[in-house]
Amino acid sequence: MACEPPPPPLPKKQKSPAADPTTICALGDDLLREIFLRLPSLPTLVRAALTCRASLRAVRSSPAFRRRFRELHSAPLLGVFLDVFESDTPAFRPLRLHSDPDLAAAVRGGDFLLTRLPDEIEGVAPEWVIQGCHDGRVVLVSYKTGHMAVYNPLTRALDLFPRPPGEICEDTYVEYHVLPSDEDRGPFRVICVCHEACGAQAAVLSSETGEWQVFPFLEAAAMQPALQPGDDNEKCSGNVTLVNGSIYWTDGSRALARVLNTSTLHFSRIDLPPHIEGQGALTAGETKDGKLCIIGTVKLTLVVWFRRTDDDGVERWTQHKTFPLEQDIHAHDHCFDNDHIALKVLAIVNGFVYLSTYCEPDRDLPGLFLSFCLETAKLNKLCTVLYPESLYPYIMAWPPSLLLNEPTRNY
Repeated sequence: MACEPPPPPLPKKQKSPAADPTTICALGDDLLREIFLRLPSLPTLVRAALTCRASLRAVRSSPAFRRRFRELHSAPLLGVFLDVFESDTPAFRPLRLHSDPDLAAAVRGGDFLLTRLPDEIEGVAPEWVIQGCHDGRVVLVSYKTGHMAVYNPLTRALDLFPRPPGEICEDTYVEYHVLPSDEDRGPFRVICVCHEACGAQAAVLSSETGEWQVFPFLEAAAMQPALQPGDDNEKCSGNVTLVNGSIYWTDGSRALARVLNTSTLHFSRIDLPPHIEGQGALTAGETKDGKLCIIGTVKLTLVVWFRRTDDDGVERWTQHKTFPLEQDIHAHDHCFDNDHIALKVLAIVNGFVYLSTYCEPDRDLPGLFLSFCLETAKLNKLCTVLYPESLYPYIMAWPPSLLLNEPTRNY
């Protein structure tokens, strides 16, 4: 019997054409921004945005994204500058950020040793003294050469200016504050303020012109509201902070504080919270939502005051909360008895209080640099520092690399 022929082979299935790979460019700017909002920190956003042109365009082209990212992510603290006695430049203590490699990389990539500062001007060693940190810039002054330096350690952008004329900075207490521009890449301003019991005066420098504009001296008697009877010897001491475009001079022993509006250069006064027994210094700052607050210390307790409008439409200070920190501080610092530890509020930025502890009997001993979150009431030890009373926290600003070179209306 003849064998039957084998059946014909089955037809081969046609392979489906391979799908085109999804690229960054295919996602679109809006989807990219939604992804970027979920990144953990500003340095991580910088790294992601610089991977390709599409990512960079998505970030640069949207001021709305920039505002939203800032609302969701606090500007990161990278470390603290220390005003070291008899040193040519301030020292920098970085935070050991093992949990966020991008933050650590930002510190490694910056010039926090301030190597770009000139070590000689016209044959004279400047000996730079730190005056403050704001918006990612460090302000330093050389009293030997009469120069002022404004330096961004992350971008290494250095600006050198002359100090203000002698009419404002001679024989009076002088301080400097750097203010960001209202626009993305516009010039910044430096405000120099001299103040004493009898009055105050301000001078303003624009980084665009490099020239000082000196404003008239204002007598203390002309500042409003007027001082209360028995409070006429107005001190020039106390904490000085720049908050939302105004400079506040707060003294825990006074009923009123001086205020300078940096937009109008107008001096005025504001009432302070009622005095509490045992209260130390008062410090003005901003909450997470940008509202004005004042924090005082009573031994190892923080007392927080918010400015609120009452039923009569009058703004008053309302005690928000008190935060006893004695147990938490003792858990971090076993060197001294709590009776010998004192607290100093350094700054209040975006709802975070930056503090230092020091030993009252011997202030040359090391202390702690701490942060306290007003929202979560969590105290964190950041590092151990020398010179705990002369600290300047350095907070990363929005980098120029994530800004458009020129303004555009096509948002």
